[in-house]
Amino acid sequence: MKTNLIVLFILILALTGCKNSESKYISNKGTVYGTYYSIKYNSPDGKDLQEEISEELNRQTLIFSHYEEESTITKVNNNIEVELEPEFITCFNKAMEISEITNGAFDITAGPLISAWGFGPEDRQKMTNEMVDTLKELIGYQKIKLEGDKIIKANPEMTINMSAIAKGYTCDLMGEFLAQKGCTDYLVDIGGEVVALGKNNKGHVWTIGIREPSEDPFKNDLNAALKLPNKAMATSGNYLNFYVEDGKKFAHTIDPSSGYPVQHSLLSATVLANDCMTADAFATAFMVLGKDIGIEIARQVTGLEIYFIYADEQGSNQVYMSEGFSEFLRK
Repeated sequence: MKTNLIVLFILILALTGCKNSESKYISNKGTVYGTYYSIKYNSPDGKDLQEEISEELNRQTLIFSHYEEESTITKVNNNIEVELEPEFITCFNKAMEISEITNGAFDITAGPLISAWGFGPEDRQKMTNEMVDTLKELIGYQKIKLEGDKIIKANPEMTINMSAIAKGYTCDLMGEFLAQKGCTDYLVDIGGEVVALGKNNKGHVWTIGIREPSEDPFKNDLNAALKLPNKAMATSGNYLNFYVEDGKKFAHTIDPSSGYPVQHSLLSATVLANDCMTADAFATAFMVLGKDIGIEIARQVTGLEIYFIYADEQGSNQVYMSEGFSEFLRK
């Protein structure tokens, strides 16, 4: 699964300030799901919602975080009886839908492979063909299903990890939370997944930057800047999260079908969608699929716009963007 704090640099080209005498823009920051969050909003009564935002994020953590012993997803993974929240069911169903569309390139059961290759919470293992084949027996979105309010696994040792879709979904949920509080202008950023509505305190549409792929973690040049009037965005990439072993580079994106790290020219995939849950999952899937297949699938999904940065045969960075994506570029 992607690590958006590493692969995406978000530039918020807006400062907090007052919009009028009754409302004011407020910025709240913190950590969730092991990454940062930044939420800016126009509070209609000038109230700072930090405490309520923290409570809501904690509630989502106790649903989706596999690092929390008492979370719903941990109990599902440990085969403990648990009542599934509506949010869990919604996220699970969307994950299954996108797995079908991408022919399994997006797969919430792929966690054991990701960890074994050294991109999860466990120590990296010495991978062999035999180990990959053994782990693949526990991988496959077709091997899990929702029956009523229970997750049914083909093998009880299977686990699920929704980190590549839950952060995006949590952005959506926080947007809904702010709307319920009367906020008509807000930007929610969780580890690089973004939901935006309305305008910033300067009266301009929220503007977000896409980082130029570079293996230098301190180099923050921008490849493009987008205006997001009422849209969600997610970016995934391989150019920072990798290691070299025996002279070979291993990227953090693992292909669930082969069981091995991907080897292709796509460096980062930015996806625009009507909701961040969808954008989040497809950004991960496209990094598995690569440029050409990713473009083909994106064309089949209504409302999806893509911006791919890839390396050409000479090693230079090139850009492919869908026709509709250009409408969001800051001129």
